[in-house]
Amino acid sequence: MPQPDRKLLWIVAVAIAAVSGAFALDPVPQDPAYHAFADARKMAGVANAWNVLTNLPFLAVGVWGFAVLRQVPDELRTHYIVLCAGVMLVAFGSAYYHLEPSTWTLVWDRLPMTVAFMALFSAVIADRISWLAGRGLLWPSVALGITSIAWWVHTEQAGAGDLRAYGVVQFLPMMLIPMMLLLRQGQWLRAPWLWAGLAAYLGAKLAEHFDSAIFTAVGGASGHSLKHLLAALASAFVIGAFHTARRKEGTVRLFPAEKGDSP
Repeated sequence: MPQPDRKLLWIVAVAIAAVSGAFALDPVPQDPAYHAFADARKMAGVANAWNVLTNLPFLAVGVWGFAVLRQVPDELRTHYIVLCAGVMLVAFGSAYYHLEPSTWTLVWDRLPMTVAFMALFSAVIADRISWLAGRGLLWPSVALGITSIAWWVHTEQAGAGDLRAYGVVQFLPMMLIPMMLLLRQGQWLRAPWLWAGLAAYLGAKLAEHFDSAIFTAVGGASGHSLKHLLAALASAFVIGAFHTARRKEGTVRLFPAEKGDSP
């Protein structure tokens, strides 16, 4: 009788605990103060110019990703295409939001981010847990991400906004991806690039949190503008993680080995 995969059980247990904990909280509405960014300077007629223009790197990273598509293994190519498309759309959605920040324009900022998050998350599952599971979860997880935004919009229209589902979509992958990298061997994705992407994303969230403090200290740049640059860098690292040489021999392992096992 096969032994249970204890490391996989730990990952599943953390996922269940995180989701349960999130929905045990009271509904979380969008804070209107979120839209009051430190740097509201206008340049060449563009409102909030630096927060708008610093989205251009997302477009550049997405275009670069498509330009080197041939370097991506066939097994993860669909995940990769969805990821690159999501990153490119972040440039347009976030720029649109920052031209006139509001809860309703914020929808178009967050929507493509959920697509990118879910494409990466399902790709890591395919690489580290099960190719069949990761491939099968791609479109349902993308749909789940979009649904989390739709639910938030619905609850905001009803006068009681609820960001819990979106919070799970954004932060649960950031919890589980490091666990999968530590506990399971991969087949295609380059772990150092994923770790660099996670570190850059953490830096982006810190810069976002200290938006005003950074603007006061630096003067010429705000934390939110820096957040865009760091998040675009994180996207570049993640996309680069897919650019890996194909295995020289053997076939796809439907269930990758645990760390420490022989390949």
